Amino acid sequence: MRKLLIAVLVLVAILAAVFWYFSTPDIPRASLEAKYATPPSQFTTVDWVSATPGSADASTGARVHYRDRGAKDAPVLMLLHGSNASLFTWERWSKTLSDRFRVISVDLPGHGLTGAVPNGDYSQEGMVRFVDAFATKLGLTKFALAGNSMGGGVAARYAEEHPDRLTALILVDAAGMPVKMGDKIPLAFQIARWPVVNQLVLHITPRSLAEEGLNKAIIHKEVITPAMIDSYWDFARMSGTRQATLDRFASPWDTYVRDHVRAITAPTLILWGAQDGLIPVEAAHAFNKAIPGSKLIVYPKTGHILMEEVATQSAADVRAFLTEQAPH
Repeated sequence: MRKLLIAVLVLVAILAAVFWYFSTPDIPRASLEAKYATPPSQFTTVDWVSATPGSADASTGARVHYRDRGAKDAPVLMLLHGSNASLFTWERWSKTLSDRFRVISVDLPGHGLTGAVPNGDYSQEGMVRFVDAFATKLGLTKFALAGNSMGGGVAARYAEEHPDRLTALILVDAAGMPVKMGDKIPLAFQIARWPVVNQLVLHITPRSLAEEGLNKAIIHKEVITPAMIDSYWDFARMSGTRQATLDRFASPWDTYVRDHVRAITAPTLILWGAQDGLIPVEAAHAFNKAIPGSKLIVYPKTGHILMEEVATQSAADVRAFLTEQAPH
């Protein structure tokens, strides 16, 4: 019995040591703001009513990180990033297009330097409400809206629910149309949906998870830099973000975009990577078929994050499309 007890204690000690060795502590929000919130980063406080049953009726004020480039009186383009990403994924579009447009990128709830929000609502419907409240806070009445992946699903739903506010819609490898998932699902996404095991992510989030996810998402490997991997890893570990991520992945699958897609009336541009291994190009054709008058551009040898992989060409295509919609 004594030998068994000693063996158990040794095993517990080894497991504790392994856990300690691989654990990755939270990073304080202030530390990440000091590192990443360089000009033209700004912060504002946004309140919106939660869409999650049983949660607080309204946020008590979320500190929201955004970037605002271009002339204040220019046509507005708002950019929404994808799951586990941040507004920095749009930097090349933002810099390129801000000579003609007012380009606003924002970190969505549970992401980037916005991070966890007081009302704890990370559902698609909640993010649509957030976008509407954020636009109102900035005094925007009419604007074009672009979204990638998760952000594309939010943008599509916003177009369905608020057609009066949009001048145009741009869907970039967007979520929302039910097709068979690709064969390159990031391991972090898979773990986040595994009961019990996903709780380890709250304490152990290795840099390799961010690197693996980017390598699966991106075909043009030259755009993956150590700094890019570090930023994804850093934001994933900001205080409160890991729990927010698990809460978001715990949300049930939402078919609202698919069910209401024909309600989209905004002029729509659909951009897709031909080799997207997360949301296959079949989804692009489904959107194109469902949205009257939409235009589809598919980029060969390109993956899921085309605004970084083929930044110059995709930004040029967006410029031409938006100029056609708002020639003045």
